[in-house]
Amino acid sequence: MSENLEPAPRWAVRAAQAAAWSVVPSGLWRVALGVGLPVGFHGDLERMFGRWMPGWGTVYVLALSALAEALAFLTLGLVRPWGRRVPRWVPGFGGRALPAWGALVPAGLGALGVTAVTWSAAMGPWQHNMSDPDSPHGLAGAVMTLCYLPLVAWGPLLAAVTIDHARRARLAARA
Repeated sequence: MSENLEPAPRWAVRAAQAAAWSVVPSGLWRVALGVGLPVGFHGDLERMFGRWMPGWGTVYVLALSALAEALAFLTLGLVRPWGRRVPRWVPGFGGRALPAWGALVPAGLGALGVTAVTWSAAMGPWQHNMSDPDSPHGLAGAVMTLCYLPLVAWGPLLAAVTIDHARRARLAARA
């Protein structure tokens, strides 16, 4: 059980906090897009986004932003006591100690998945998409890029915190 873990080291707590914060800028940018603020798109792209936002596109970007933040927030569970127990509201299991693998498997898979998606996007499609004449350029393009850039840190930060959690769980199992 991961209930009796030693406290997380300061660097792991800070890495978990950074992981949670790394999705906020892109979420705020998507919210701005979703509520119809001009974010720098032109021509066909502006018309495409304008057709759905505000509207169902707004619901989509708000849900995507909320989901990303919620998933990133779960990183804090790897360094906090609340992450070692099943939430009380879960029928049949609420309040029970969470086995180490119950946090490590999803966190490890999440770290791999998020790293693969964000790094592959940053190394390929992002550059291609930003070269589209209808994409944001100048200050708007720089703001968009700066808002999405922290996402490339999310996966590696989650991986580091997951590895530390595994180390602490292994030490607790030996005790």
